[in-house]
Amino acid sequence: MESRPGLLSASAVRRLATRLDLRPTKQRGQNFVTDANTVRRIVALAGVQPDDVVLEIGPGLGSLTLGLLEAAERVVAVEIDPLLAGALPDTVAERLPARSAALSVVEADALRVAELPYEPTRVVANLPYNVSVPVLLHLLATFESWQHGLVMVQAEVADRLAAGPGSKTYGIPSVKMAWYAATARVGTVPPSVFWPVPNVDSGLVSITRRPPPETTATREQVFAVIDAAFAQRRKMLRSALAGLAGSSAAASAALEAAGVDPQARGEVLDVTAYARIAEQLTVAAG
Repeated sequence: MESRPGLLSASAVRRLATRLDLRPTKQRGQNFVTDANTVRRIVALAGVQPDDVVLEIGPGLGSLTLGLLEAAERVVAVEIDPLLAGALPDTVAERLPARSAALSVVEADALRVAELPYEPTRVVANLPYNVSVPVLLHLLATFESWQHGLVMVQAEVADRLAAGPGSKTYGIPSVKMAWYAATARVGTVPPSVFWPVPNVDSGLVSITRRPPPETTATREQVFAVIDAAFAQRRKMLRSALAGLAGSSAAASAALEAAGVDPQARGEVLDVTAYARIAEQLTVAAG
C-alpha cells in the first residue's frame, strides 16, 4: 500500500488485490472502482450529510467506503466475501485512520441480511450486476429508516429502475421500485473506472422514499399482480391476469371495477393502478 492516506488510486487497488491474492469473480459481480474522482462524484450526487448513517452493499476493496467515511457520520458495510470483509477495516485504518471507528462491517448476504448494528438513513452502493434489483427491493422492504439513496448498477438496469409507464424499458423493477420510492437516472459511469473492466456502462440512480399507494391490498398482493401482468407482457391484462382471477371474465370484471381497460397491457399502468387492481381481485376473492 502507498503511504499517502485517502482514497484508493488504481495502483493502490491493484496492490491491495495482489496482497490479498484476490481474484474477482463474475459470480459475485465484483468490479471495483479505481478512480477517486468517480468516488467523489458518487458521494456528492448521493447528497451524503455529516449526520448520515450510510448503508453500503458490496464494499469490495473499500474505494467507495473511504469516500463515504469522509462525508458521513458512520458507514455500515455489508460484504458477503469473507476475505474482503476481513480486509476492509485494515484498509480504512491505513488510509483513513481518524475515521476507522466509524466503520461497521457486516459479513452477510445482502439478499438475506435482516439486522444491522445501526439504523441507516441513506443507502449508497455499487451494486453487483447480477443481483442489483432483488438486493435493492430487499433493502427497501427490510430497512425502513433510510429515506434517500444512490446506487450504481448496470446501465440497462438503471434505465429499468427509473422507467415510467409506456416506455420500452418499463417493467417489473420499475413498478416495484415505484411502490417504495421515486427514482431518477442521474448519471453514467464508464467501464474504464473499474477493475476488472466490465463490458457495459454503469448508471447512477437516485432514490427518494415515499409512501406506497393508499390501498387495502397488501404489498405482496400488489406485487403478485405486477408479476402476472409482465409474465406475459404482450398479452392483454384480462388474459395475463386470468390465472390470478380464476378466469378471463373475472379478470375483466376486476379490471373494470379498478378503472382499467381489460384490453390494456401491463406496460402502460403505473403502480397506483396495480394497487387498485389488486384491491378489486382481493374483494372478488373474499
